[in-house]
Amino acid sequence: MIYGWLVAGFFTMFVGLSMAEICSSYPTSGGLYYWSAKLAGPSWAPFASWLTCWFNMVGQWANTTSVDFSLAQIVQTIILLSTGGKNGGGYLASKYVLICIYGGILFVHGVKNTLPVRFLSILGNVAAAWNIVGVFLLMILIPIVAPERASIEYISTHFNTDNGVGIQSKTYIFVLGLLMSNYTLAGYDASVHLVEETKNGDINAPRGIISAIVVSFIVGWGYLLGITFAVTDIPHLLNPNNDAGGYAVAQLFYEAFKSRYGSGVGGIICIGVAAFAIFFCGMGTITNNSRMVYAFSRDGAMPCSSVWHKLNKNEVPINAVWLSVAISFVMALTSLLSLVAFQSMVSIATVGINISYAIPIFYRITLGHETFTRGPFHLGRYGMVVGWVAVIWVATMTVLFSLPVAYPITRDTFNYTPAAIGGLLVLVVSWWVLDARHWFKGPITNIDTTMRTN
Repeated sequence: MIYGWLVAGFFTMFVGLSMAEICSSYPTSGGLYYWSAKLAGPSWAPFASWLTCWFNMVGQWANTTSVDFSLAQIVQTIILLSTGGKNGGGYLASKYVLICIYGGILFVHGVKNTLPVRFLSILGNVAAAWNIVGVFLLMILIPIVAPERASIEYISTHFNTDNGVGIQSKTYIFVLGLLMSNYTLAGYDASVHLVEETKNGDINAPRGIISAIVVSFIVGWGYLLGITFAVTDIPHLLNPNNDAGGYAVAQLFYEAFKSRYGSGVGGIICIGVAAFAIFFCGMGTITNNSRMVYAFSRDGAMPCSSVWHKLNKNEVPINAVWLSVAISFVMALTSLLSLVAFQSMVSIATVGINISYAIPIFYRITLGHETFTRGPFHLGRYGMVVGWVAVIWVATMTVLFSLPVAYPITRDTFNYTPAAIGGLLVLVVSWWVLDARHWFKGPITNIDTTMRTN
């Protein structure tokens, strides 16, 4: 975790810098798919924007699903621990109750996203403050409360190979561990989708992309360092028979307070602090999704486009909000059939979104190299180098995240990420060849240059 976060954060910054440069030149809420169209040239513009948008949009829906479903699991764990824990007769919600909790969270997020943009801005500031203050609270409090603390040597040198999934190679474990770091650091395109609602968007949106990565990188690494000081028995934390049912972080918080004070209430409160941070994150993903749907339907590229780009009296694309809520709920229903199927669908949240980031960057450094017009924020002569590093990083991660995560490989342990991503690619390309190429001619959204001074 400690070194993987540094690696993922370092290369993620290359992706963010390239996106920020392109965003400054083309500040529109369509963002990625509009960039691809402008940079791919007239011949490739329609298909490039089509492919980029659907990878980003489906990835964003999957991201909402993964964030809010994980929040529902945390709520389930809080209920379990509050009623006595798994070993004390606590209540463990069934998968059907879990889906109901998830649906309730999604509904609340949908309602909040129908509020005027100024309220969303206030909630965004509250979310940022909560995340920073909450993280610093946990990274200091948990190591202090924990009765046993790991040494610096243990934290910086120990590799856990007792994982129960048949993987002993430290290098392989390290590579697989990059997935969670990359997943956590994704989603920084939020500023892009709100650029048309942002003053001086061609300057402030790129700043938003970069600052999101920088703050997440610094604070996230501090959080990892803080909680790992309290970790001394990893297999125990991962054991499904512990009080938290195998939810490692929840067990860590709960056990730290219970061991020192005889009660795990403080630990449950700490879990709640993390839960609220995830709640705010989920709310933001719905905002991103709805703006992407709005922009794409505004260009006539969605089925029933006229419905999804309508604004309510608060200037919010309300139909796009509830479409995103509905699709994310349907995605989570796969968990009732198979957790393997659900995990495969959620894998699109990391791989799919990163692919959509890489496509316009790739066109920026290839077909669009000569025609690219710099905006107020640019990388100068380093733009090409940064762009190539970003594309190679995404390509590498796409391959690594498709590797098996457990051995021996069976139907229940197979990594279905390649099938999920490949299936999405086949579906999108087939739709294009058979139908969409006849009516979708690329983004029609025009960027008024007065946006840069409003």
